[in-house]
Amino acid sequence: MPNPKTVTVTFDVAKAIKETKGGKVEFRVDKAGIVHCGIGKMNFDATKLAENAHAIINAVIKAKPAAAKGKYVKRITLTSTMGPGIPIDLAESEILAAAA
Repeated sequence: MPNPKTVTVTFDVAKAIKETKGGKVEFRVDKAGIVHCGIGKMNFDATKLAENAHAIINAVIKAKPAAAKGKYVKRITLTSTMGPGIPIDLAESEILAAAA
């Protein structure tokens, strides 16, 4: 449902469109700590999907609260809406996040 907190309802439409086209990354976290976020559509090429995935991983790692101790991201799995999950190498994603 539309919600002002998630900026799906706004009076400043031009600003919302500019932020979205500028690469604004939004993700949700459920009670179990699972991050849900779309990274693209079927018609995106592989490089665009990879760029979007790296941007989301970097955003999640940067969003780590200062009070959080230990390993913040334990596992990454990429999946389509109704498909099987594909595990992503966490060490490789941490190296890419550090390089960005």
